[in-house]
Amino acid sequence: MELPAKLKVVPCACSRWRTGSERRRARTFLPRAVNAFFVMALVLLAASAIPFVASAQENAGAPTEEIVVNLSAGRVVIAVVKDAILIATVESPIEPQTHVPTPVELGSERAGVILGAVDWFSPSAQKTLARLDRELPHLHSELSIGQAPPHLAESQGGDEAADIESIGQNLLERVNVLAGGIHGKLDAPAKEPLAQLIVADYLANYGAEVWQASYTMKQTQQRGDFWATSVLRPVYLQFYPPEKGQPRTLMEFSYPADASAPALLSLLQSGDPRIAKIRASDPKMAEVAARFQAGESNKAQAVDAIQFLRVVLDAIAPPNSRQTMLEIRPETGLKWILAPPAEPQQQPEKPQQQRPPGAPTLAKPPSLQH
Repeated sequence: MELPAKLKVVPCACSRWRTGSERRRARTFLPRAVNAFFVMALVLLAASAIPFVASAQENAGAPTEEIVVNLSAGRVVIAVVKDAILIATVESPIEPQTHVPTPVELGSERAGVILGAVDWFSPSAQKTLARLDRELPHLHSELSIGQAPPHLAESQGGDEAADIESIGQNLLERVNVLAGGIHGKLDAPAKEPLAQLIVADYLANYGAEVWQASYTMKQTQQRGDFWATSVLRPVYLQFYPPEKGQPRTLMEFSYPADASAPALLSLLQSGDPRIAKIRASDPKMAEVAARFQAGESNKAQAVDAIQFLRVVLDAIAPPNSRQTMLEIRPETGLKWILAPPAEPQQQPEKPQQQRPPGAPTLAKPPSLQH
């Protein structure tokens, strides 16, 4: 997505990966001692954004094992309004197994959304290895014994200066554990992250904040077709509150990145006819749209902004896409406006066994079938 002009970017050593067989003013990233990197490999998102597939190979000629990673794909729209934080998500149904981006509770006044590699599955074992969105609330903040925790300095958040990075670090370690046995060469779109974590919350004595952590990877060839793949420490960007004098308006995150799908704010500013029709339908809708367009989202009432976002996202959402919406209020915490839809139960395919000729059968003879 486009970054605001003065958005603080926390530096991180990044690298391309490829496959083969400022809290507002600055949470400046301070490097931590790293004793070892977890090793992983994974066949990543192809240009058409199909699910990830990877092969594990311990040495040349060894049997391979597939890992399929289904994506949480779509857009996440966040608005900090006068009396709440609103998180709306819209699925981009690029594949049958795509997951709708879903906010999950990380505290009484905090929610997170994972985009990208979220559902890890082993076809050979016919079992789910991980659902990172469901695990996210349970990824505790404790780090390895003997290692100093990473932290973001010069924060205005007091003792909670490391809270966002603790969440991001533990997600990083979980992903590395999942993929630690895979060593195939990877091909994937340049600069496309493996995953993104979006966090929105109210912080005591600070107010509303919105963060993004992006996870990228690099590979090192060890020998032959054996590659070591590392997930780098995430890059942290703070999107809210903005710098003094910068607009307070809609924030949007999408996965995979698609320049052909304009952000909601861009559609609003360009006078998209679908949104223009909604603005003209009701004075409240017109008022909310004007607040967002003028960079005054913090002056809009939550009840009106909720109605506006629901109608507008319905109008621009892809066909058959699923949606969610969550409200966070400083007094009452999290509340679903539009709860996540139930996911279909996936039944593993059973191999068909041939029945020897003349073997007994429980099937009814044709004369008894109705």
